[in-house]
Amino acid sequence: MLKVAVLGLGIVGSRVRERLVEAGYETTCWSRTRRNLDGEKETPEAAVEGADLVSIYLKDVPMVREVFGRAKQSLKPGMLVMNHSTIDLPTTIWLAEQCAAKGCDFLDVPFTGSKEASAAGQLLYYTAGDEEHVERVSDYLAVSSKGRIHCGDIGAATVTKLATNLISACTVQAMSEALTIARKHGVDPEVFSEAAIKNGSGSPLMAMKYPGMLSGEFDPHFTMANMWKDSCYALALAESAGVKLPAMEVVSERMAEMCENGCADLDFSAMVKAYGHAP
Repeated sequence: MLKVAVLGLGIVGSRVRERLVEAGYETTCWSRTRRNLDGEKETPEAAVEGADLVSIYLKDVPMVREVFGRAKQSLKPGMLVMNHSTIDLPTTIWLAEQCAAKGCDFLDVPFTGSKEASAAGQLLYYTAGDEEHVERVSDYLAVSSKGRIHCGDIGAATVTKLATNLISACTVQAMSEALTIARKHGVDPEVFSEAAIKNGSGSPLMAMKYPGMLSGEFDPHFTMANMWKDSCYALALAESAGVKLPAMEVVSERMAEMCENGCADLDFSAMVKAYGHAP
């Protein structure tokens, strides 16, 4: 078995680590918050020391740059580093360059799925980079996923992830607006949500988020703060491409307001709380 290191033990990283341990991988790990787990190290440098594969599941660009900047001291030629964090495109390119300077291989491997999917090994990875390297980690990624989609060269997976998150954020805002209209005109929320889910516009996201929006249960599967962060990265992509994203701009502003008003650590479906009718 390959020796692996997991950096970041949040909602997803902690569950991926559990699956890797159960699958028999020799696993070291590090988290800013001490978890007292087997194989847990005091520093990123120690966690990465001697690993064959390094998987990064960190929150945002500042944390990725800081932690990788420390961990790279222990990188050796021939190691393979994978970033699974949702970050901006410049940081993805920076990681690839930093790894190349150390003689390491790098893959851009964000994912879709959260708490339940990671626990059940049902994440879907978007991969970018050398396809031979992707094949090299096929069995490893299969431990925590139901499959993968190869997007192209380094950076393509990052762009794909940010663009799909844009759809999710805008969809939940539209769901919140639609539910509000229905409620204000006396439609039973349960009836409306069933109708919306079964409508041509219905989606797995709608079926996943409406129950919590109706009950006021916003246990974080993907936090408001993280979705707002990703919206900022998506807007930066748009700016660099010379295009405007009016829907995303408005939704990003709304999420920023919600974060400021105490919803940062709630699931991003708490956007419905802006309308004052969530329990």
